Amino acid sequence: MKNLFVGNLDFKVVEDDLRELFGQYGQIDQVTLMRDHDTGRSRGFAFVEMANTNDGDKALTELDGAQYAGRTLRVNEARPRVERGGNRNPFDPRDYRRRSA
Repeated sequence: MKNLFVGNLDFKVVEDDLRELFGQYGQIDQVTLMRDHDTGRSRGFAFVEMANTNDGDKALTELDGAQYAGRTLRVNEARPRVERGGNRNPFDPRDYRRRSA
């Protein structure tokens, strides 16, 4: 199995478009198009899980930098998701949330 990150997508691209594009290289297990929580609008990137590692490698090689829907695709091997902790340091200057006085 090969999990790919697909970036720089046109906001009009839907999951079926990605299934068709990546399906040319092998069996697709899952396509997840990332959407904004509030608006439901595409965030311009997706994850494509391919059943076969070799097929995924070929798709990555051939589609990274390719033109699709007027944009230059960025295709990389997806990195494992890092869990975010719920315990934030209230004194961390990177914490952009408003602090109660």
